[in-house]
Parts: sequence; C-alpha cells; structure tokens
Amino acid sequence: MMYGKNLSRVLILGVVSTVVASSYAWSADAKAGKATYDKLCVSCHGADGKGNPAMAKAMGEKGLNIVTKEVQAKKDPELLKVIVEGAGKMPASGKGLSEQEQKDVLAYTRSLAK
Repeated sequence: MMYGKNLSRVLILGVVSTVVASSYAWSADAKAGKATYDKLCVSCHGADGKGNPAMAKAMGEKGLNIVTKEVQAKKDPELLKVIVEGAGKMPASGKGLSEQEQKDVLAYTRSLAK
C-alpha cells in the first residue's frame, strides 16, 4: 500500500515539474516575437538565425548563429538572461522589453531552429 502512495506522489511531482518547466513555452507567442526579433536581433543574427555574415566578419563574432544545437540545448532562463542582459559583444537589448516580449522573442528564436 505504501508503494502505491509513493508512486502516486512521484507521478504527480513529475507532472507538476513538467508543467512548471514548460510554462515559458506555453505563455510565449513566436509570431509576436518575430516583430521584436526583426527590430532588435536580425541585423546581427540574420533572418534565419544563422548569423549575418557581414556582421560576423566585422565583429569577429562566431556566436551569432543562434540555431546551433549548443544554443538550442540551453535552458530558457539562461537564454532569457542573454536576451535581457546581453553577452560578449551582444548588447542588453531586452531591458526595454516586457517579460512577455522577452518570452515571445525567445519562442521565435527557438522556432528558427525547427
């Protein structure tokens, strides 16, 4: 009997954890994020997310490709931090965005890798 209760608790905890971890994706709108991406990100990261070659040459920046497996493997909070605070030569473009806009941009950038 105790085994059944423990199993139920583990299953419930697993479901709750999945819902919480996925909340970013559920509340984000990739279509809405495209407009912000086009305004703030496309000049460096390119329309396809693979990086603007001219910008990479000028800046010597190899991290402009945001559709790589390495970038896509990062967790949402880590990428949101980069969007908001910047990283390396990337400016802190997301500070003027609402949390919703930040999530939308992240959802759009993730959609580019599909």
